[in-house]
Amino acid sequence: METTTLDDAAEVFATVRPRLFGIAYRMLGTAVDAEDLLQEVWIRWQTCDRSVVENPAAYLATTTTRLAINATQTAYARRESYVGPWLPEPVDTSADPQLGAERAAALELGVLLLLEKLTPTERAAYVLREAFDYQYQQIAEIVQTTEVTARQYVSRARKHLAAERRAPVDPSEQKRLLAAFVQAAQAGDLSALEELLAEDVVSYSDGGGIARATKYLVTGAEPVAKLIRAWGSSTFWDGLEMEPATLNSAPAMVLRRAGETVGVVTVTGSAEGIDQVMWVINPGKLTTV
Repeated sequence: METTTLDDAAEVFATVRPRLFGIAYRMLGTAVDAEDLLQEVWIRWQTCDRSVVENPAAYLATTTTRLAINATQTAYARRESYVGPWLPEPVDTSADPQLGAERAAALELGVLLLLEKLTPTERAAYVLREAFDYQYQQIAEIVQTTEVTARQYVSRARKHLAAERRAPVDPSEQKRLLAAFVQAAQAGDLSALEELLAEDVVSYSDGGGIARATKYLVTGAEPVAKLIRAWGSSTFWDGLEMEPATLNSAPAMVLRRAGETVGVVTVTGSAEGIDQVMWVINPGKLTTV
């Protein structure tokens, strides 16, 4: 396929852009960084010799993935100095269904958080395989390794996620757990909270040093329940309006005050109860919700 004019280039780029954004977001965990990366991909696509590119979609996906691997290395280093727990930036997949159109894999906040423990190359291989069903030979070409090594990257990533994560409940049960959790949290009902939480539940509060948030992980059903009950006795819930939403292809609750989005809360559930509670209240991570 020959693309010689900028109009042609723009049309091709627009066609594959949803997939490119899906790769970049799953690699970087923030929509802002993913958009910045796609700007770089677009510049490279404008300035390269497009007449020799036989498969523009493959070329653009490869460019996006390789840039994302480098950007992820930088992002990992930057997060070491992040104030408090870091969580991915939530995205509204109901408003932008193309993000999860091919596969919703590797989109939930809990999974993206686990992907942070992979090397950038392992993460890229896993994303390409699980979210976009790339063949191992294609993955090997993109991440510049052998097919055998590409398989090993994906296998290691799968094993890591399986070891770190219990089998999730279905979406309807997750939605029920979230609604029950928010209700108990608002009421400050300690016994109801403890009943909903798994014994080893972890609570993450991402304020980024901007919004008031717990600057450390809180672990265990009793400590998490007591923390949330303490919020119930403060002014945290005053004037808050809650709106159910589908963020990252999973149930979530958007928190608004006077029409302004001030937070997002979501949970991950298993047969043991709620395993993770994730509060995103960093204003910089709420612009796309």
